[in-house]
Amino acid sequence: MAVYDLIIRGGTVVDGTGAPRFNGDVAVKDGVIAGVGTIHGDAAREIDASGKIVAPGFVDIHTHYDGQATWDQEMAPSSWHGVTTVVMGNCGVGFAPAKPDRHEWLISLMEGVEDIPGTALAEGITWEWETFPEYLDALEKMPRAIDIGTHVPHGAVRAYVLGDREQPGAVPTDADIKAMSDIVEEGVRAGALGFSTSRTVLHKSVDGELVPGTTATPDELVAIGHAMGRAKDAGGHAVFEMASDLQREWNEFEWMGKLSREAGIPVTFAALESIQKEMPLAEQISTMRAENDNGANIVAQIALRGNGIIMAWQGTVNPFAFRPSWKTIADLPWAEQKAKLLDPAFKAQLLSESNDYSEAPMDIIGVVMVITQGWALQYEMDPDFDYEPDETASVNARAVAAGIDPQEYAYDMLCADDGTGFIYLPILNYADGNLDFLHPLQHSDDTVNSLSDGGAHCGTICDAASPTFMLEHWVRDRKRGDRITLENAIKRQCRDTAVLYGLEDRGVIAPGFLADINVIDMERLKLGRPWLAFDLPAGGKRLLQKADGYACTLKNGAVTFENGKWTGETPGGLIRGPQRAELAEAAE
Repeated sequence: MAVYDLIIRGGTVVDGTGAPRFNGDVAVKDGVIAGVGTIHGDAAREIDASGKIVAPGFVDIHTHYDGQATWDQEMAPSSWHGVTTVVMGNCGVGFAPAKPDRHEWLISLMEGVEDIPGTALAEGITWEWETFPEYLDALEKMPRAIDIGTHVPHGAVRAYVLGDREQPGAVPTDADIKAMSDIVEEGVRAGALGFSTSRTVLHKSVDGELVPGTTATPDELVAIGHAMGRAKDAGGHAVFEMASDLQREWNEFEWMGKLSREAGIPVTFAALESIQKEMPLAEQISTMRAENDNGANIVAQIALRGNGIIMAWQGTVNPFAFRPSWKTIADLPWAEQKAKLLDPAFKAQLLSESNDYSEAPMDIIGVVMVITQGWALQYEMDPDFDYEPDETASVNARAVAAGIDPQEYAYDMLCADDGTGFIYLPILNYADGNLDFLHPLQHSDDTVNSLSDGGAHCGTICDAASPTFMLEHWVRDRKRGDRITLENAIKRQCRDTAVLYGLEDRGVIAPGFLADINVIDMERLKLGRPWLAFDLPAGGKRLLQKADGYACTLKNGAVTFENGKWTGETPGGLIRGPQRAELAEAAE
């Protein structure tokens, strides 16, 4: 009889702690790692990892699978990129608690903020819940390829308590704040990993209204933090997550520090360089550190590349969306749209027109201008596209080199490959035209690699592949600056992200930890070209991206992916609250 269920033989183990890599075997039994080193026993199955990296499964703490998790077991695209655990419910949007008359409102909020097709959500979600604990019960019914955990979202909580009074600028009463705090406390006690909110003008419903929480007062937010602290003291785990424009007059770090100190919980925020933020990233980090020096525990979530819009004719955004001729075809079926776009007469007419910004949101007009005429900031996505492009790869530079007007060059790029071409526009995190500023942040204990937005921005962003990008670009291929070590990269995407959310049973390859494991061929690792799929419920669209180089991925000891293909195994489920690891003695 086999001693182990599975042994991974002869790989280079990068264990997730940051320690130097070593050659060895990894044995798995009953869903956990039973031995690491030289394993002498036999197993029901062995995997040859010679010449490959053996690392923990990735833990992605910033996703938006809140709807998809109710109907999808594969949990793509994150699961395609070595991710074995996701945390969703970020940025204050989600679907619980939910009174029956607020379902459409919550869908419109998610569609507006996260660009997830409302028709897909309306068809896919069955609404088997009203309260947040009931939502967790519904999620728990479905086994998946990966584990999921979630926050209690501010938008849903506010809508549940305030009802029709939930409008931009609404000021809740003391009774309202207590009711919201009680809901959050109940949610964390039931197993939520935290609470999330959004305070950025970039986040709006499909009706163009600011999301709930944008104008919330520190009193409301700190009271909710205290409720989270009570739940934490009762055995839960509570992280306060936020996206914000960080306007100086809001004094965001002041109340974040107060909340963290008084409630005894970590606060984490999206740290980005943005034209919408008046506070530069360096100042965000220094202000955060001043609060931490005073006893707070604030952690900055950083992205590893420019947070970019991928523009396409069939996507959510394209540079010509404010031209009159585009508006005449915007709602046509794709076959009719494509015929028009490939017609030289239509092209000439559209390019002769000026942008009509009369319907553009004025509070983000700077972003709109970059989308519609920022040719020096937009980049041609070649087959081997480098996500840290220099100015010679811009639409403007390549148009000048070709002797073509930049807008015509952009039009022709989108028409490539039968109308499926892409243009990359890094709206955030690329103000310097390079990623140098991220290098020191990837060596800081008060930052964590994050912001993939897996499951969201279906027609504009394709960053669920962030763990693959980290390995391909930052560890192996970066040409325009310093790289990071493989050991540091794995630690930051495995152990660091797991510990922030109290998931101490994963993110490390050692006896007693969950057998969440990736076997990666670093030489073959390569991101594929993005594509638009129409595979969500009701034919909803989403940008997808696969990768070569993942030999296999294990979740709880079961092989879930082999050579990029899902095996159909569903060993994952719902995470309720903090998870502890009882380290076992090494088998050998």
